[in-house]
Amino acid sequence: MAVVRNKKRKLRKKHSVTPQAAPLWRAHPLHAYVRAYLEWAEVSRLAATTIDTRERALGRFITWADERGLIHPQELTRAVLEAYQRHLYLARKTDGKPLSLRTQQAMIVALKGWFKWLSRERHILANPASELEMPRQVRSLPKVILSPEQIEALLRQPDIDGITGVRDRALLEVLYASGLRRSEAVRLQLPEVDLDNGILTVRQGKGRRDRRVPLGERAGAWLNRYLIEVRPKLMTQLAEWTVFLTDYGEPYEKNRLSDLVKRYLRLAGIEQGSCHALRHACATHMLENGADIRFIQVLLGHSQLSTTEIYTHVAIGKLIDVHAATHPGARLKRAAGIGQAPRVELSQALLDALDAENEEADDDALQSVAADAPKAAHR
Repeated sequence: MAVVRNKKRKLRKKHSVTPQAAPLWRAHPLHAYVRAYLEWAEVSRLAATTIDTRERALGRFITWADERGLIHPQELTRAVLEAYQRHLYLARKTDGKPLSLRTQQAMIVALKGWFKWLSRERHILANPASELEMPRQVRSLPKVILSPEQIEALLRQPDIDGITGVRDRALLEVLYASGLRRSEAVRLQLPEVDLDNGILTVRQGKGRRDRRVPLGERAGAWLNRYLIEVRPKLMTQLAEWTVFLTDYGEPYEKNRLSDLVKRYLRLAGIEQGSCHALRHACATHMLENGADIRFIQVLLGHSQLSTTEIYTHVAIGKLIDVHAATHPGARLKRAAGIGQAPRVELSQALLDALDAENEEADDDALQSVAADAPKAAHR
C-alpha cells in the first residue's frame, strides 16, 4: 500500500484572537446562585472538567428559564423542571439531530447537583429535582473499531521528515499504546514520562484517580525521538512541562487534538473516529490477543469492570474462533463418509438466502447501536 505523504508543515505564528463577550445568561439573577454553587463545587474538589460541564449545562437551563420569565429559585418547581426535561428531549441541534442521551443525562445531573445545593443552603424549602427520572442510558458499542491493519496505515500517515511529523507520530503511538483518554494526553507532563522503564503516570485521571500504564517499546522510541529532536524547537515558557506542544508551543486543547487525529484518520481512508478510536483499538486488540479483562480495566482506568466488559462484545474475532471450535452447527457436515468431508458446494439460491439473512441481521444491529453525538449548541 502506497503511503500518502503530506506536504512538509512549517511552524506558524499564532494569530491574535479577539476575546469573546461573556454569555448573556451570566447577567441573569439566577447566575449568582450558579456561581456560588460552582465555587462550592471547586472547594469540594470536584474535577475541573466536571465543573466546566455543569456550568455550561446550567447556563443552558438559565437561558431557557429567562425565556419564560423565571428569575427566582422559588419559581423553579418540579413541573418547571419536568417541562425543561421534555424540552431537552424534543430539542434539535443545528444539523436537525436530537440531543444524545448522554447529553440529556449530563444536563439533568447538573440540575440535580445544583438543586441539592440550593436546598442544603436554604435557598429553597424543598428540592424539586430529587425525583426527576434520569434518561435511560444505552450501553452502546464503540462506533469505530479499527483493525490492526488500519492502525498501521494510520501510523504511516505523518510525514516524519517534517518538523511536526515526528510529534504527530509520537502522539498517535502513545494514544494507541497506552489507551490514554484525550484529556489525559493533553495534560501529560514531562515528570510523568519514564522512558527507561517504559511507563507513563496518569495524574488525576477520570474520577481524580492516578494510575501507571505501560508505554511499549515502539511508542517509547517515537516519544523519545520527539522529546530530543522536536520538542526543544517548540517549547515556550507557556508550556515548560507539558509533553505534547502545538506549532505555537502551547499545550493542546482537546478539540485541537481531536482535529489532528481526525485528519490522519481521513488520510488513512477511515471516514469516522477520533482520539477515542485509538483507545478502543488498544483495548480490543489486547483482548483479542489474550489479555485478561481485569488488566485492561486497570490500563484504561475504569472504576467498574462493567465499563470494560463492553470490549468483550467488540472483540468478535476471538468469539468467532471459539464458536467455530465448540458449536455443533458451526461447520457444514456430510451425513456419510469417513475422514474429512469434501467441500460442500452451496447453490446460488442458498447463497442468496444467506446474504439476505445477513443483511437483515446487519440492519437490526445498526439500529441497536446509539450514536455518540457531539455536544449540543445553544438553540
